[in-house]
Amino acid sequence: MGAQVHGTQHFDKAKRAEIKFSEEAMATVQKIISHYPPEKIKSALLPVLHVAQAEFGGWLSPETMDYVAEVLTIKPIEVYEVASFYTLYNLHPVGKCTHEVCQTSSG
Repeated sequence: MGAQVHGTQHFDKAKRAEIKFSEEAMATVQKIISHYPPEKIKSALLPVLHVAQAEFGGWLSPETMDYVAEVLTIKPIEVYEVASFYTLYNLHPVGKCTHEVCQTSSG
């Protein structure tokens, strides 16, 4: 079927071919990228992931993360590392409203 495994999710090459920013979102991404020198393009990753998450249904599928890597000309693993580290990026579909509970104790 052409699927590769990324963690517990399956990568669909056909689905990846369909993923593309809208003209408006791409203009936003290009504006974000323009703030960084070419050798520091990875610095645009966090804000571009925000745009991607908003553009593609409120979460970052493996196909979406690969697309972001392609747009930023970085390796897909660099996108996966960042997206999986920060809790503000959803790696699975989520509901309209989400609640997050801080589990740290404060004095």
